[in-house]
Amino acid sequence: MPVTDYQGSTSSPFSFGRSLLSLRRDTTAIMPSGEEADLEAFQRHVASTLAELLPAADAGTGAGDASAAAAASGEEFLSAAWIRRLLEAFVLCQEEFRVVVAQARRRAGAQLPASAERMVAEFHERAVKALDVCNAARDGVDQVRRWERLADIAASALGAPGEVREGQLRRARKALTDLSALLVDDAAAASGAGGVASFLSSHRNRSFGRARASPSRTAGSAAAASATASHFRSLSWSVSRTWSAARQLQAIGAGLAAPRAHEAGLAAPVYSMGCVLHLTAWALVAAVPCPDRGNALQAHHLPAAPPRAAFPWAPPLLALQERLAEEGKRKDRRHSCGLLKEIHSLEKSTQKLAEAIDAAPIPLFGDRENDVREAAAELAAVCEAMRDGLEPLERLVREVFHRIVRSRVDGLDSSMHNAD
Repeated sequence: MPVTDYQGSTSSPFSFGRSLLSLRRDTTAIMPSGEEADLEAFQRHVASTLAELLPAADAGTGAGDASAAAAASGEEFLSAAWIRRLLEAFVLCQEEFRVVVAQARRRAGAQLPASAERMVAEFHERAVKALDVCNAARDGVDQVRRWERLADIAASALGAPGEVREGQLRRARKALTDLSALLVDDAAAASGAGGVASFLSSHRNRSFGRARASPSRTAGSAAAASATASHFRSLSWSVSRTWSAARQLQAIGAGLAAPRAHEAGLAAPVYSMGCVLHLTAWALVAAVPCPDRGNALQAHHLPAAPPRAAFPWAPPLLALQERLAEEGKRKDRRHSCGLLKEIHSLEKSTQKLAEAIDAAPIPLFGDRENDVREAAAELAAVCEAMRDGLEPLERLVREVFHRIVRSRVDGLDSSMHNAD
């Protein structure tokens, strides 16, 4: 997403939960205004926003009854809808942070202390590193969209009314073969292991190359599928070929440490935003295909954990980090191309349809035909849900990109103004 795409609009087409105005109205109703009160209110806003993202089972982790109710009624963890809410939460916290910094500058009269300006500038530099993550995530969504198109071709070929003919089966097989080639290629780029995609590839190559197909034709089809996958990969990534999600997350989290006891003022809000930024980037990398995302899921790529007692947002943030790490270790997700719920559903439904086709005689009849049609209908439903989720997710990733750019530009403008 080039920076020139941003037109400087301050409005957003998205709804970010509770409005910033209502948040500040709630705060002033509870405590008096002043620097200390504003900083404390910001910490509480971050805590409540993160608590609303907790899955229902984890909502009681220091989050309170309100957050538990919010989590219980929320979307399934790591679904496209949940990732959108995480991105919305980041934007909400970033906008509130911008207000806190602006108020601190006004109170200072002319310029923040040099140490405070340096901390704010360091956060902006940290956020700029997340722009590559946004680009990679946007590209990953494009990859998933390609998978969905191929899966939809296979499901549509077998979902038409009337008798299922051999031509329809061949069309579905071809789409599944191309899909498995893309899955293997992207899984290898992400983690160096094929996992479910590797099983699909070997299963498809074995079953689709039956005795009725000549060996030369089978080899040609496999080569064509491999060439198609390589072509997609070469055109898909806007980041460098040597770019690594793991290294980028390390760069975002580098030097992120809790403020010392004697550090007051903006030290705590800057640290809070650094932790929220890192969590958001880590979840994006975990959810969708990204180069080297397998290594990025390792726990040692996380910064030092914030003290639970020192910050009200620490318990929900740590609970979210722990849940993300657990999902990455699950046996059925470990070598997946992404932890996004819709990706997992696509892999399972694609495998189910491929197995149903392999077990079906030609022409289809009886229970075998019912199995194929049922698997095709399940895959079609998964494709529809994926289409509904991917487009708004991609738009919101772009919005986060532009918000970071805008925040950095505003920070530079403020620094130059103060320097004058």
